[in-house]
Amino acid sequence: MGGFEGHLYPGLSLFFYGLYHARLVSRALICSQPAQYPPRPPWSKGRWAKLRQVHYVGLLKILSTFVLVAQELHNISGPFVLIRKTYHARDFLYCKQWQHLTIYMTFVLSGCVDAVSQNLLPRRSAALEQAAQALGLALILPLMLSHLQGSEGVDLQSHLLFIQALFPLVLVAVAELWAPDAWQLWVMKAFLYMLTGSWLIQIGFMLYRPISGHKWMDDDKNNIMFVTTFFCWHVVILAFLMAWIHGVSFLWYRYMC
Repeated sequence: MGGFEGHLYPGLSLFFYGLYHARLVSRALICSQPAQYPPRPPWSKGRWAKLRQVHYVGLLKILSTFVLVAQELHNISGPFVLIRKTYHARDFLYCKQWQHLTIYMTFVLSGCVDAVSQNLLPRRSAALEQAAQALGLALILPLMLSHLQGSEGVDLQSHLLFIQALFPLVLVAVAELWAPDAWQLWVMKAFLYMLTGSWLIQIGFMLYRPISGHKWMDDDKNNIMFVTTFFCWHVVILAFLMAWIHGVSFLWYRYMC
């Protein structure tokens, strides 16, 4: 997740995934249906019947991950190797890039499990999908903590706030394994996915393409303070967005459920 695109594309993926879950949660609360795993519609006939029965969420996870991996490899100059041998020493190369690819591997893992569970198994395994998602998020957390090595100023503060949003998301994903029907966890999961995504996009703009055209200064305390202020604004705006989604869904589904 280096550079502007390295923050923008993963952020958009996380944000839209959270937006998707926010819609599912609203429909579940209004129509009294399972939130994350709505019932599969009955099989229909016709030329495109099978395509209409395919669940695309897992496939989209895999596709978006391939785009992220391609973008990451495109930004690497020179041979992409793990270890460079120099005389009797061995040095690890591209440490952050390997961390990024490891994070993307967790996305692929979750996407593959979703695709198999939703489209290939005789009966969908919600617990398996939740376990893969929780495992992936649990792996991302230590990688992000290690990712802070060498960071300072605005970069350090913004990524600490990202970890602050990621940590409760991990807790929610793990708690969902034991309480899959708790609507409070559904709401928090959707909200935290959108928060991590929107904040990752914000980090990309702050560090690489500031809207004002002026670089954020690491030695300016006002800049450090406003990073936290912007994060709080994201929290408030997304809370209003969640409420707006639920309101629109209520008007839409009240006549359809």
